Amino acid sequence: MEMDQQGTIKALDALKRMMSPCVLCPRQCRIDRVAGEKGFCGLAAEIVISEAMPHHGEEPPLSGTHGAGTVFFSSCNLRCLYCQNHQISRQTTGQVMDPEGLARVMLRLQELGCHNIDAVTPTPQTPLIMAALSSARHQGLTIPFIYNCGGYEAPETIRMLAGMVEIYLPDMKYGRDDLACQFSGVKDYTVHAVASLREMKAQVGDVLEVVDGVARRGILIRHLVLPGLTDNSFAVLEMVRQGLSTQVPLSIMSQYTPTAQAQRHPLLGRRLYREEYEKVVNYALELGFEQLFIQQVDERNLLPDFEKQAPFSWE
Repeated sequence: MEMDQQGTIKALDALKRMMSPCVLCPRQCRIDRVAGEKGFCGLAAEIVISEAMPHHGEEPPLSGTHGAGTVFFSSCNLRCLYCQNHQISRQTTGQVMDPEGLARVMLRLQELGCHNIDAVTPTPQTPLIMAALSSARHQGLTIPFIYNCGGYEAPETIRMLAGMVEIYLPDMKYGRDDLACQFSGVKDYTVHAVASLREMKAQVGDVLEVVDGVARRGILIRHLVLPGLTDNSFAVLEMVRQGLSTQVPLSIMSQYTPTAQAQRHPLLGRRLYREEYEKVVNYALELGFEQLFIQQVDERNLLPDFEKQAPFSWE
């Protein structure tokens, strides 16, 4: 359900207040980002973009034929040992802009034929991103907005997005908090992830609505299978089934590649075996999940290299 203009203004004001003190994510840093203070994410009250482009590597209903309009935001509220985007998720560098500048980027992606605006790691910058989205909508943006996040979200923040986000694309990384603590530096991942998933479902339902091969509304949950940890994947699947439903589309990802930080780890230092991945897919089918996006287990290095890309500038 779309939000009326007055409701949008109230939601945007509420989101901005959540930055001062900052309670946008479960870390609850409670510092005044509007005044320039910086907490765990290292960001003040500004938008920082690493890259924006038509992206053809998302799930087929998101990439479509012309690509997702992907905007990679700098920094993250997690510190995953194995993060494939670590070159930007652990940095606060990039192009700094205001909401009007980001609105122009969104409109340009639409002009290029992209099927959506795919906001990658938006959590620390959510208030300003949503202000940009509101401005872009008033200037003619009509394609869906995707909230592409790591799953460690505050349900209170997600609740503020009702009527503005058409598609939720969250990770569900862990079914075990001991692994979340060891690999991502948070002790309470599962409770916040499940609560946020429920809020997302309440807003957009538990299916992905697709028209002419392109997603228009709904939710798609991603899970990256980690080597040697199929029990974690099993626990994730069980949590999603119990917390939401087996109608929820799942993207079970096989492209795990050890980053430099993970190469010496006894479990994470190797690629995923095909047998491990197939066990997870088969378990999802046994649990009754109705729609799965699956991948081949590929031996190639699938890590993106953001350092080789030209500096982002559409101004």
